Amino acid sequence: MKRGLRLLVLGGTKFLGRAAVESALAEGHEVTLFNRGRTNPGLFPEAEHLSGDRDGDLSALEGRAWDAVIDPSGYVPRLVRASAELLAGSAGHYVFVSSLSVYREGFAAGFDEAAPVVELADPNVEDIAEGNNYGGLKALCEEVVRETFPTAHTNVRAGLIVGPHDPTGRFTYWPVRIARGGTMLAPGDPGRHVQFVDVRDLGAWLVRTAVDRIVGTFNATGPVPEVTMGGLLDACRRVSDSDAEIVWVAEDFLLEQGVGPWMELPLWLPGGAAAVLQCDVSRAVAAGLRFRPVEETVRDTLAWVDAGGVPTELASGLAIGEAGLRPEREAELLEAWRARS
Repeated sequence: MKRGLRLLVLGGTKFLGRAAVESALAEGHEVTLFNRGRTNPGLFPEAEHLSGDRDGDLSALEGRAWDAVIDPSGYVPRLVRASAELLAGSAGHYVFVSSLSVYREGFAAGFDEAAPVVELADPNVEDIAEGNNYGGLKALCEEVVRETFPTAHTNVRAGLIVGPHDPTGRFTYWPVRIARGGTMLAPGDPGRHVQFVDVRDLGAWLVRTAVDRIVGTFNATGPVPEVTMGGLLDACRRVSDSDAEIVWVAEDFLLEQGVGPWMELPLWLPGGAAAVLQCDVSRAVAAGLRFRPVEETVRDTLAWVDAGGVPTELASGLAIGEAGLRPEREAELLEAWRARS
């Protein structure tokens, strides 16, 4: 049996980092958290906590050594370079959480890690929210990690991360909406494939890549076996024993009505854009990424909501982070769809 790792997590108290820390502690690893102490500061009293800021104050990391570092909080190459270069001589392996957003538009379903990535016209830009800067910046961050830890890095291109403690509502909307019952709108074709990964499965795999020093770049989403949008909503119905009546509405109608893909209707990307929800994850699966049943993710997400994990307005149809259709908007769309049909 391998000894426990000395593991450094940059962040570690919000969502994916939190799940990775929970997994690492459960496996008996020695965990150090480095963050500003602003998000859930009381979590993980059994771990070591170092205070600092990735943008200007990394001094708490100086003169220390770890077997591996997990970085779920890097978005800007300049800041990732600062931490990676400081840790190059004191950490044995660097696990960086990237995103499927690194890929350029226009790829086909089933794309793998060799697909071309976004190239920014200005590599020095740091405005994550503008245009497709997010994906381009993540791609540049990956380059920094490869350069700094050439034989000791894992670049994890995560898909939609879901489950308890999700701050976005981009998955949570569906279990909550199904549980509320009544007539509801669902987008497009129930047979189209969708992809997402339970935060606990991904967090555990981040730790595994650090323990086993798995080198390379990986698409990290799921589940396997594949699930369709209809299959997901059926799983939600089974878990909540819901009588919800699902009305499948055509994509062209939704676009005509100005419905926003992805956030206003989570897990919906129209036309060719849907390919991002159909990527090849075989490399990550071969490297140990495993997936719990979809029903378990749905059940635990609902339990977290019921325990007060999100604002109470979510229960009446407004998802956290403004994801999902408001009830009045959904009713208007259904009425218009019936009139057209």
